[in-house]
Amino acid sequence: MDVFAIRHGETAWSLSGQHTGTTDIPLTDTGRRVADRLRLVLAKKRFALVLVSPLRRARETCDLAGLGGTAAIDPDLVEWNYGAYEGLTPRQICETAPGWLIFRDGCPGGEAPAQVGARVDRIIARARAVQGDVALFAHGHVLRVLAARWIGLPAGGGQHFLLDTGTLSVLGYYHDIPAVRIWNGSLAV
Repeated sequence: MDVFAIRHGETAWSLSGQHTGTTDIPLTDTGRRVADRLRLVLAKKRFALVLVSPLRRARETCDLAGLGGTAAIDPDLVEWNYGAYEGLTPRQICETAPGWLIFRDGCPGGEAPAQVGARVDRIIARARAVQGDVALFAHGHVLRVLAARWIGLPAGGGQHFLLDTGTLSVLGYYHDIPAVRIWNGSLAV
């Protein structure tokens, strides 16, 4: 069983570096082109389960990748709630909170790492309960936590997994040990 973790395509805020948690913005034209290229890769696979974040950018990516008709929306895949930091860049945040790191500090008025980790643990349990491959369409920070939790690290371990927009990652097993097969696989145009 493999878990295909797909980060949504480019948005205006991913280009500007703004934290985009619950703000529901669409893909850019480039983001749509990359998501459409995912169709070629994913068409070769059969998925026992397809889950998607309720946010537009993830649903649009899923649809363009050809799996929207079989996807179930799962609110546990929504991006990290950035609270007071929504829409801000890391530089802007560090002006008032020097040394801030989301994977350690969380967000005021938003989520702590352990809260995101609990959501991701439910996704992992749901994925491991099916026979066959799973596709997850979601967001950068939540998928980084997913990778960390998949291999047994705490949620803060997501800091070690950089993830670009419009990328495909695959989580699986080495013998019976959870492992990362592919990370941050680019389909850029």
